[in-house]
This record gives sequence, C-alpha cells and structure tokens, in this order.
Amino acid sequence: MTSGPTAKADNQAGDDRYKWVALANTTAAMFMATLDGSIVIIALPAIFRGIHLDPLGPGNISYLLWMIMGYRLVQAVLVVTVGRLGDMFGRVRIYNAGFVVFTVASILLSFDPFDGGAGAMWLIGWRVLQAVGGSMLMANSAAILTDAFPADQRGFALGTNQIAGLAGQFVGLVAGGLLAALDWRAVFWINVPVGVYGTWWAYRKLRDNGERHRGRIDWWGNVTFAVGLGAVLVAATYGIQPYGGHTMGWTNPWVLTGLVGGVALLVLFGVIETRVAEPMFQLSLFRIRAFTAGNLAGLATSIARGGLQFMLIIWLQGIWLPLHGYNFSDTPLWAGIFLLPLTAGFLVSGPVSGTLSDRFGSRGIATSGMAVFGGSFIGLMLLPANFPYWAFALLIAANGIGSGMFAAPNSSSIMGSVPAAQRGVASGMRSTFQNSGTAVSIAVFFSLMIAGLASSLPKTLTSGLQQQGVPHTIAHQIGALPPVSSLFAAVLGVNPVQHLLAAGGVLSSLPAASQRILTGREFFPNLISVPFHHGLVIVFAVSAALAALAGLASLLRGGRQAVADERPRLTSTQASEPASGLTPSRRWAAGLLPLLVIACGQLLADSSMAEFIAHFSERTVLRAPQPPCTLACARAPALKCMVVATCTFFCAGCRNHDISQPGQLTRSAAGPDRPPLVPERGGPF
Repeated sequence: MTSGPTAKADNQAGDDRYKWVALANTTAAMFMATLDGSIVIIALPAIFRGIHLDPLGPGNISYLLWMIMGYRLVQAVLVVTVGRLGDMFGRVRIYNAGFVVFTVASILLSFDPFDGGAGAMWLIGWRVLQAVGGSMLMANSAAILTDAFPADQRGFALGTNQIAGLAGQFVGLVAGGLLAALDWRAVFWINVPVGVYGTWWAYRKLRDNGERHRGRIDWWGNVTFAVGLGAVLVAATYGIQPYGGHTMGWTNPWVLTGLVGGVALLVLFGVIETRVAEPMFQLSLFRIRAFTAGNLAGLATSIARGGLQFMLIIWLQGIWLPLHGYNFSDTPLWAGIFLLPLTAGFLVSGPVSGTLSDRFGSRGIATSGMAVFGGSFIGLMLLPANFPYWAFALLIAANGIGSGMFAAPNSSSIMGSVPAAQRGVASGMRSTFQNSGTAVSIAVFFSLMIAGLASSLPKTLTSGLQQQGVPHTIAHQIGALPPVSSLFAAVLGVNPVQHLLAAGGVLSSLPAASQRILTGREFFPNLISVPFHHGLVIVFAVSAALAALAGLASLLRGGRQAVADERPRLTSTQASEPASGLTPSRRWAAGLLPLLVIACGQLLADSSMAEFIAHFSERTVLRAPQPPCTLACARAPALKCMVVATCTFFCAGCRNHDISQPGQLTRSAAGPDRPPLVPERGGPF
C-alpha cells in the first residue's frame, strides 16, 4: 500500500506533468486557430485564381470581404457561448470537440467542387464551420490552463498561449505565401495533420480538473447576444463597401439597421441576464476591477492592432515593395517576410513578460508594454512612404515587443481575477473583446483610410492617367471609382491600374511606352504614396491614442489580485441577488458598458454618432449619483452609481469591496478588528 507522503508526491508529479501537456496542446491549438485567420489573406490571389473568380469584378467584393472577415466575425460571436458550455459540460470536452470540428472543416475546404461564385460560397460556408471549431478551442484553452497551473505560474502559461495566438496571425502571412505557391489547397491541408494529431493527443491526455456546474442553457441570452453582436459586426463589414454614389456604405439603410438593431439586442441581452436564474454570462463579473479594466484594455489594444496588419500589408504591397523592384504578384509573400520583425518582437517578449508578471504583478508590465506599443505608432507616423527598411523593422519590432509585454500579463490578470466556476465564460468574453476589437479595427481603419484617399486620389489618378494618353472620359471614370477597390487590389498583389485598364480594353490601344509606364512598378505607387501616407498618419495617430487609453485602463486595474481559487466562489444565487441599494437596471448597465463599447466603436465612422455619444454620456453617466469615497461599502452607498464599473475604478472604498460576497470587506476596508475575506497579496505593483 502506498504511504501517504509517497502518494502525495506521486500526485504532485502527475500534476506537474499534466500542466505541461495542457500547455503544449492548447498552445498548438491556439496557434493553428489564429494561423488560419491570416493564412488565407496572403493566399487569396491563388484561391480566387483556383476557383476562376475575379474578386475585384462587379458584385464580387462581398466574396472577398467574407473570406477575409467571416472567420473573425464568427469567432467573436460564439466564444462566450462555447465558453459557457465548457463551464457547464466540461472545458476539455468542448475543447476536444473543437479540434474535431476544425479538422473536418479544413478537409472539406480543400475539396471545393465548384467554380466562380458557387466556389466562393463553398469556401465561405466551410470557413464559418472552421471558425466554430476555432471558437471552441480559443474559448476554453485559457480556462484549461488556469485550471492546470498554480497561481504563481499562470502568467507564463497564459502568456505563452496568448503569444502563440498572436504569432499565428503573422506567421500565417508567410506560410500563406509559401503554400499558395505550391497549390491553393495546401493552405487548408496544413491544418489537417496538426488537427488529427492534436485531436488524438487531447482526447488521450487532457482531463477536466476544473469546476463544472451543470445547469440550463440560457437560450434567450445566447440568441440576443449572438444576433446582436453579429448584426453589429456584419453591418460594420458592409459599411466599408461602396453604396450608391458614396465611397462607403455607412448611409446604407441595411447597415444602419444592423448597427441600431444590434445595439438594441445587446441592451436586451443585458436585461435578460439579470432576470434569469442561470444566465449565460454573469454580468456581475464586470464589477471585478481587474476583469473590467483588463478587458477594456484588451479591447482598445485589439482595435489599435487589428487594422495595423492590413495597413502594413497595403503599405508594403502597394507602395514600398514595387518601388524596390518587386513585381506586384510577388508582393504578398515578401510582405509576410518583411513583417517578421513584428512576429519576433512578441515571440520574445510574451513568455518573458508572463514570467515576470507571476513575480511582480501585471499592472506595471502591461502598462509599460502599452507605452512601448504606442510609441511605435508615433515612430511609424514619422516615417516617409518610401522608408529605410532598418527604421521600419525596428519600429514594428518595438510594436511586437509592446504587444507581447501587454498580452501575457493582461490575460493572467483577467483569468486570475474570476471565480474558478466562471473561467470558461470569462475566457470566452476575453476572446470576444479581442476578436470584436479586430473587426472594429478593420472597419474603422479602412473607413479612415478610404475617407483620406477619397479627398485626393480621384484627382491625382485622373490626372496621371491622362498624362499617359488615357482618354479623359475613361480616366475620369477610373478616378471616380471607390478607393476601396485600389486598397483590396494591393492586398491581392494586383496592379490596380493594369487591372482597371485591361478590364475595359483600353490598355491595348495605348502606345507601347505608355503601357510600360502604366503597368510598371512605379506608376501606381508614386500616385498613391502621398494620399496614402496622409491616411496612414491619421490611422497611426488613432492607434497611438488607443494605446494610451489601454495603458490608462491597465494602470487602473489595481495592484496584484487575489487569485480566483483563493476567493470565495461566486454562486449563481449570489450573482442573481442584487446588492443592497443596487437596482437591477443599474446592475445590468454596469456589466453591459464594455459590450456597448464594442458596438459603439463600429459607429465612429459616422460623425453624427459622436454627437449622439456625447449627448448620451451627458444624460446618463455625468448625471449619475456620485458615490461617497468612504469606508461604508458594507452598506453599499458606493454602489449607488449607474455605472458600477466606473465606481470600482475610482472609489477608494469600493476598490476594497469583494463583490463576489456582497457585504463583505477586505481588512483595509473593514478595519483592523475585522478579518479579511480575501487574502491580500504583496508586490511592487
């Protein structure tokens, strides 16, 4: 019979082995899931050639947009739902099923039997299923690691996992170019062996060792959240497409309906979650300071970073690489190669910052990362359109280092702040903010860039074409085309001028010398460089401001948090009971605030929305009763604030109030004679 100490030592050794197996498996899954979100971007020219479809042709731009953004939209909508399912039925069970779904979809994607629009719809449909599998992996991987690793190693584990996800986004740019040169189907084949082995490995080795709480599925909450957020993100996708005589579609009635209706459904979701016995998401989690601050910081960072990828790709493929002798058709592959310093930056800094956050806390490291991240955008603003590569490489490396310094500590802070029973849905909400931020970023950044180009590109392009002998009528017609077509042409590695002139049969009627100039590597880059750089300055300035906002939110997350397994468990009964003095309407408004930030970010391209937001803020937030900064939190006057999350940030008394057990206080709030509910942790931050 095994003695007590020996058995304990064997169990400890088994736990040590298991946590590294869990880290390796979930890291591979995160890398694969995010790799597939970007690998298709570089392979799009080969994919559309393979299905014999011109994505820049009339009516085909929707196929292009859904191929680029459909995967991210589905993930943004589903990760909270599948995270909740993991809390109910087992995180490993949902995670393993995600591996199966992702692998099956990858196989089906490579066997497209159709051409043209039907072929594109086949790919888009199975990409949606693939995104469902990716959502199941992403939503539960962080929760599995949080269950497996002790508190003093979670930063390293979650940092490694998070950096693998970020690395997949940029490694996919290089992998897509290399694989597409062989066969466009290889872009999807690459997932199959990883998926098959990962599925077998996960089913054999992973185990559910976290808390599981079976309950009823909150159908109304799931439906209103998925449809509401999905409507907002889909409307944003169509908002950057031309509509009528406008360069963008923000005035399209369907876009406006999607935005307004989506926001209304998200508000309804908040109401529902406060009135059902077993909600999909405990909105009370947003009253945890570290959780709210971390997610707001993550959202701002995702918005700043999400559109950066496309802006850098267009900058390299549309201007810099052609000016340095690269053919347009070769630019997708080389753009991925020249962006490798960005990947290297966060591959190095991510695990290191995660380890340091385990020792010193998250706030200082994450905030410093945002300072580096924002500084890199200021440096990029100062670069000319035709830059020296060493300066560009240093700045994007700094951008990656800043991202890595922020990502790991922020994830560790978020996941360590929530009760163990809520880790799956908390991980899903964290992923929702990240994926939604990326979708918002693409919509906002493209809108800013298109608005900047629309003011100067038509005149510049028309004048340049006329100088090379293109008839005035045709030159004016081409110059008046929406700038979005030129931007997407650059993403696809196509010379926009050559494509437009060849489609109309004009190119062949021009003198040979004019044909060489118009189809050469310098004509279009020289035309677009000045207006494009003007748009870049605006985009990078917005990113720098978002980085500052993320740094501020990170700074306000507070000191080191008591880890979730040291905190009293947040039961559904406690979460559903309103605190003293806190009405249900105020309670859901507090939790819904970050969700509305996502939705309202979609509307920033419409100047009239700025007036609406200012008007709304004046009527609600600014007139909310101000909580007294006293030690009377036990009687909950500090919660007499419409936006409880704001109170949690700034009220000294509420800062020490453990919301998972209403009415209980830490030592600093309760006084020296009362025992603390939550053990206080030391640390320089």
